[in-house]
Amino acid sequence: MKRFKNILFVKEAAASCEAAFERAVALAESNQASLTVIDVVEHQLFDFSVIPKGLTSDSLKHAILDERCEQLEALVAAAREKITVATTVAYGIPYIEMIRKVLRDGHDLVIKPAYNSGGLKAGLFGSTDMHLLRKCPIPVWLMKMPKSGKFKRILAAVDIGHENDKAQRDALSMQIVELSSSLALTEFGELNIVHAWHAVGESTLRGGRGGYSGKEVDDYVDDVMVQHRQWLDALYRKATQHLGKDALNYLKPQIHTPKGWPRQAIPQLVQEINIDLLVMGTVARTGLPGFFMGNTAEVIINNIHCSVLAVKPEEFVTPVTLED
Repeated sequence: MKRFKNILFVKEAAASCEAAFERAVALAESNQASLTVIDVVEHQLFDFSVIPKGLTSDSLKHAILDERCEQLEALVAAAREKITVATTVAYGIPYIEMIRKVLRDGHDLVIKPAYNSGGLKAGLFGSTDMHLLRKCPIPVWLMKMPKSGKFKRILAAVDIGHENDKAQRDALSMQIVELSSSLALTEFGELNIVHAWHAVGESTLRGGRGGYSGKEVDDYVDDVMVQHRQWLDALYRKATQHLGKDALNYLKPQIHTPKGWPRQAIPQLVQEINIDLLVMGTVARTGLPGFFMGNTAEVIINNIHCSVLAVKPEEFVTPVTLED
């Protein structure tokens, strides 16, 4: 069972944090984990062109930072009766300071309330959210609290887009299923696993290319489907082999193997079965400098309105460093 031991919670100034923070506290308590809360004041706030009379830029800067510290302390006060909570206020570019905190202090999970600008066409996730999804080297949970207050339906999306080599794909898929299974047990939720697939060249073959009959094409598509389902069954068995009988009997995941492209099938499934949390990989194809999240993953994220827990492969290296 996956257990986090050093959780970093990000206070989002533009979003309500209380409910998400309570879930972070509950997760830290159940995992016997340490919890740190960070707030980052954007460096742009300190580009003073006009200073109120009687103040210096330094005194105004310290006043802003002190206010943020007080707000953090108010947020965590009740939680300190349950667990030990550390707080820190930084300033700079938010996602960079958050990732530097991860690198500096060895955090193994970032939890952040999802930011929604509120516009009619706005997506659930803001600029800092997307930077974290692309560049943070550890799992990032962008949390949108369900109306029920619980993550009742969890969806593990595996092998999205076939963008990585087989070994990396299988290792990342294992990580996603292990993490989703653990959260389903912790949250007393329903586990769903989705693996979208397609038969390469099916439309071409059905158009008469190659001289194959309709039945031969059908047989080919059926063979591809069986291969993918066998892969998914083997993946789940391997990912949960360490769990006890009671845990396995509870999980009994709903398996979804839609035929089609993941970027279309997964957002549709999220909406159809009312998913509260999507767990997925976000790594890009290797060897492309400057690209840290795959196009398929980005399209999916921009078309869902539930929480997302993004996972990177172990060998992922963030472009953020501790030094400028």
